[in-house]
Amino acid sequence: MMDENSALIEQILREDENENGKGEDVSEWQTVSYSKRNRKPSKPPPPEGFSVDRPNGGFSSDVFSSIEKHSEDRRRRAAEAAAALAAAAVASSAVANGSKSDKDDDSDSGGTAENGAVEVKKVKPKKPKKPKVTVAEAASKIDAGDLSAFLIDITSTYETQQDIQLMRFADYFGRAFASVSAAQFPWVKIFKESTVLKLVDIPLSNVPEDVYKTSVDWLNRKSLDALVSFVLWSLDSILADLATHQGVSKGSKKVAQQASSKSLVAIFVVLAMALRRKPDVLINLAPTIRENAKYQGQDKLPITVWMIAQATQGDLAVGLYMWVHILLPMLSGKSSCNPQSRDLILQLVERIISSPKARSILVNNAVRKGDRLVPPSSLDILMRITFPAPSARVKATERFEAIYPTLKEVAVAGSPGSKAMKQVAQQILNHAIKAAGEGVPELSNEASDIFIWCLTQNPECYKQWDVLYLNNLEASVAVLRKLANEWKEHSVQHSTLDPLRETLKSFREKNEKAEDAAHALLKEAEKYCKLILGRLSKGHGCLKGMLFASIAIAAGAAVMSQNVQSLDLDKLSAMFNLS
Repeated sequence: MMDENSALIEQILREDENENGKGEDVSEWQTVSYSKRNRKPSKPPPPEGFSVDRPNGGFSSDVFSSIEKHSEDRRRRAAEAAAALAAAAVASSAVANGSKSDKDDDSDSGGTAENGAVEVKKVKPKKPKKPKVTVAEAASKIDAGDLSAFLIDITSTYETQQDIQLMRFADYFGRAFASVSAAQFPWVKIFKESTVLKLVDIPLSNVPEDVYKTSVDWLNRKSLDALVSFVLWSLDSILADLATHQGVSKGSKKVAQQASSKSLVAIFVVLAMALRRKPDVLINLAPTIRENAKYQGQDKLPITVWMIAQATQGDLAVGLYMWVHILLPMLSGKSSCNPQSRDLILQLVERIISSPKARSILVNNAVRKGDRLVPPSSLDILMRITFPAPSARVKATERFEAIYPTLKEVAVAGSPGSKAMKQVAQQILNHAIKAAGEGVPELSNEASDIFIWCLTQNPECYKQWDVLYLNNLEASVAVLRKLANEWKEHSVQHSTLDPLRETLKSFREKNEKAEDAAHALLKEAEKYCKLILGRLSKGHGCLKGMLFASIAIAAGAAVMSQNVQSLDLDKLSAMFNLS
C-alpha cells in the first residue's frame, strides 16, 4: 500500500512542475522512492475532483485526503475481486467433485465466466439400462408360423445350397436370442455344475414344442453331409467361445472366428435339434473327435457329454457307440480322468442303459454301420475296469459292476455260427487270454469265462489256443481249471467236443516235450488235461451205451409188434368172451 501511495504522490508533483514551469526549491518537498522495488506503470491522471492548492508555494491539506480516498476505492475493488475469485473457486470445486461420480461426463465440470461469474454445464442423463431377457422369455417370442415361412423362403432361394440354408437357419435363431446376454446364459458354469439329467435339456427345454417340431422336420430333409459340416461348424463355434472364457494360452494360435456370447444360445439350440433328429451325424464325426487334439481334453468333456446326450435322445445305439468309442478310452490307462470326470462319464452310460427297453434295443443293434457298438478292445477295457486288483478298487468300481453285464451282452451279441461272429470270437480270445494270465483273481475268472465262450463260437479258436498255449501258460491253466471245475455247465455249451479232445492231446504232447517239464504250471496243466480227457472218455462210453440201448429197445419193439400181428384175433376174441 505504501508503494502505491508514493507512486501516486510522485506522479502528482511531476505533473505540477510541468504545468507551472516554476523552479521552486525542491528541498521543500522531496519525492520518496523505493529503488529496489519495481515500479508500476504510470497511473492515469487524477480525477477532476482531485485539486491541489499551493498557497505560499506549498500544497493544500486536500492532497492526502484525496489520495486516501482513491486508495480506499482501490482496496474496495480489490476486495470485491478477491471475493469473486473465491466464489468461483468454490463453485469450480463443487462441480469437479460432482464430475467424479460420473466418469462418462468428465467434460461437464463447471467453468468461470468473465467478471467472476460462474457457469455450470448441465450433466448428461445416464442411458437407461436394457431390461434383462432370459432364454425362456426370448424363446417364447418365437412364432412357429413365422419360422415356417422363413424356412420355405430360404429353401426356395438357396435350393441347391443346403450349407447356406443351414447357416440362415442358425441366423434366424441368432436374432431370436440376440437380447439374451452372456450373464443370462453362463453356459460354461452351467455345464460344469449340472448333472447329465439336467444337462440334456439345456437349452432346448425352453423352446416351444411347435417351434421344435417345425425345425426338426425341416432338418430331416437335409443331407447327412450338409449336417455333418453344420454340426462341426457349431462345435467349433462353441469351442471358440470356450477359449475366450479360459484365455488364450501362450504360444497357441487364436481362433480366427469367434462367436459372440449372445449367439451361443442359438448355436446350442440348433445343434441340439440337429443331433436329436439325425444322430448318425455323430458317428460320422467320431474319427475327427477321437483323433483331433482340438476336440480332446478334460475342459471339453462337458461339451462332448452334452452332444452325446442329445444324440441319445434320438437313438440309444448311437449314444452307446459314442460313449464306448470316445469316452470309455478316457477311463483306462495311467492318464485316467479325475473323479469328477469319471462320474460325468458314468452318469451318461447309466442314463443310456436305464432307458426304457434299452437292453433289447442295444442288443438288436449291436452292429452299426459295420462297426460293433462294443468292439473286442472296448470289452477288454470294461473287463479291466470292472475287475481290478483289490488294492485298485475305487468308489466307481461298484457302478461299473452294475453296467458291465449289459455292456458285455452287447459285446458278444450276434448270430451264432455266422462268419462275423466267428471273427469276433477270435478277436476277443486274444484279449481274454492276456487278461486271464495277469494274476488278478476276479479278472482271471471273468476272462476265462469269456475265453471258453469264444471256444463255443468258433472251432478255429481251439487251433488258436493251441498256438498260444506255451506262451500263455498261466492263462491256459486258469481256463483248464475252470473247465474241469465247471464241466457240467460248460460241456453242454459245445456243439461237439471233438476239437477240445484233440487240443488237450496236443497240450499233453507239448508238456512232455517242454524243456522244463517239472515246471509247476506244466504239472498243473497236465493234471487238468488228464482230468478233462477222462471225463470226455466216460462221456463217449456212456454215449455208445445209450446208443446200443436205444437200438435194442427199438429192435424189441419191432419184434413184439410182429408177434402181436401174428396172433389169431379170433382166438383172442373167444378168450375174452369166455371171461
